[in-house]
Amino acid sequence: MNKPESCSDTDVISAETTPLIPTRSPKYIRRQPLPGREGTRTANRRQTFNTRLKYYIPITQWLPSYNLRQFGGDLVAGCTLACILIPAGLSYATALCKLPAIHGLYAVTFPAIIYAILGMSRQMSIGPEASLSMLVGSAIAQQRKLMPEDENPEQTALLMAFFMTLWVGIFCFSMGLFRLGFLDSLMSRALLRGFVTAVGIVVNVQQLITLLGLVSLAEENGVNEHSNTVERLAFLFNNMQHAHMLTTTVSFTAVTILLISRGVKARLSKRFPWVSMIPEVLVLVIVVTFMTYLLQWDKKGLAILGTVDAATLPTPSIPHIPHVKHVKDLVFTSALMAIIGFVESVIVAKTYATKHNYPLSQNRELIALGTANIVSGLFQGLPAFGSLARSKINDRVGARTQMAGFITAIITMLAILFLSPYFYYMPKPILSAIIFVAVLSLLSETPEDVRFMFKVGAWRDFALLILTFVATVFGSLEFGTLLAVAMSLLLTVKESSNPRITILGHVKGTSGDFEPISNDPDSIHLLEDILIVRLEEPLYFANTSQLKDRLQRLEAFGDMTVHPSETPYFEPPSNIVFDAGPMASIDASAMKIMFDIVEAYQARHAQVFFVNLNATAKGLFDRAGLTDIVGHTHFYRRISEAVDTIERQ
Repeated sequence: MNKPESCSDTDVISAETTPLIPTRSPKYIRRQPLPGREGTRTANRRQTFNTRLKYYIPITQWLPSYNLRQFGGDLVAGCTLACILIPAGLSYATALCKLPAIHGLYAVTFPAIIYAILGMSRQMSIGPEASLSMLVGSAIAQQRKLMPEDENPEQTALLMAFFMTLWVGIFCFSMGLFRLGFLDSLMSRALLRGFVTAVGIVVNVQQLITLLGLVSLAEENGVNEHSNTVERLAFLFNNMQHAHMLTTTVSFTAVTILLISRGVKARLSKRFPWVSMIPEVLVLVIVVTFMTYLLQWDKKGLAILGTVDAATLPTPSIPHIPHVKHVKDLVFTSALMAIIGFVESVIVAKTYATKHNYPLSQNRELIALGTANIVSGLFQGLPAFGSLARSKINDRVGARTQMAGFITAIITMLAILFLSPYFYYMPKPILSAIIFVAVLSLLSETPEDVRFMFKVGAWRDFALLILTFVATVFGSLEFGTLLAVAMSLLLTVKESSNPRITILGHVKGTSGDFEPISNDPDSIHLLEDILIVRLEEPLYFANTSQLKDRLQRLEAFGDMTVHPSETPYFEPPSNIVFDAGPMASIDASAMKIMFDIVEAYQARHAQVFFVNLNATAKGLFDRAGLTDIVGHTHFYRRISEAVDTIERQ
């Protein structure tokens, strides 16, 4: 009699003298009925509506349970981020986009409010970004070359910026609507790092002209917004001696103070968390602006911001581009910005969702970011996405919910309404210094990534980084962006077009265990005249074009890493066994290629067997007629059964 697993040797009693104790039946989990499923009770409509509302509009989920303790952390974080974003918004609008400063503040205000309602990330800070602002400025500069003389360049530039922001939002929203949130995984980190590094170099070279007080001289020498980075560098090297002394002193004193304060805060913030709340950027801007007014530095050659027109908030309107010829290029640039902005934002969102253990949907993030940018475009703002640097500060100073972003938006709105006149004496070099230091933080991660690539021998990734960097710096921002996106898509297609197949061998000392040869070449051996191949993924039109070639290489060398020019190691086997367990599905194109493979094997009198084929795939084989070609007796549940059949023949 077989011994029950739960009994010891002393508990076994003869069945002839004692009746068997009935075995305990297993306990099953009772499944909850699903709304609308046949045979179940339909859920209450109001309950379903509330559930969907909380899912698609996250503020309806976290706001009812919001408490004073959370508000304390969000208030500190919101105020801290406002102190950073107000100067940054002014800087990005004037120095990078070459637009009136107030539009940078609109990009801080309206997108943050929308994201607080629709966004899922509790710590991500939404606002204008250096790289995307630079792309906006570059696109406008390119289109200005095409403007007719009778066109108002300043007004058209504004409309172009709002138009691009609106289309960035439309693209993001559309990607979310069609559930394309997976696109972030298509963007190679190496390509993205090369692009971001190049943008950092381009931005900071441009800011150096302002930091040295050489703007007027640059325009006299033909170095303007249309010039590339190489031309700007050449100008700087040839005219360094003409730098304006007061501007240079103020600029690099500000850069030094910001760098030192950033280093001190990074070192002390873990021991003294309150250090992170010190708004050194805001303090610096206030002090230097007051000194400029008091000492009349503007009359001594220091460039100032001037009048910032804003007494009321803008009314929403759809930007109208006066000439259709601008539209095509602007829409194309907007699509690239949408992809870059989403990828950078979702990296930030994933980081803090993992850290604080809350769910995140990339498709819903696309909807939130898309809506935020649509509203920004309608309210005369710039593109706004998540920033890793600002989000780190937001998290460190205590942000617990999306309310922190809402508070930042309210403070910025108050600044627009009541503080605009006080921006008059704000020095432009200080705004450039803020950008210069912010961009240095983007560049700080590049050496670490490069060291890691060298450490693991990722030479292809390093080559891609260099390629994107060179294309962006020596070409243009648009070309670099296009190259980064295109190369990522091409690499994804290339990798997905190669089917993942593994050659299996018999584990020595076992009766019927088969494992990949690469696991342990010493104890796992190939069988004579039998090739066992595991199909590691579903087969479809994109990944089967190379299947026949890869199978031939496995037959000849037993390893895909061997170069095909080498002399074959093995004779072609007479028996091929396909382990189709991981192959969950197969489409018509892949089925046709499988036909060709089976017929090619049979043409040389080789037998083909299939193992672990699921019922769905087996049904397709039957309907397609492949079962008849292979043979009805050549389908098995286990590899060992197929091998036994072959060895008995």
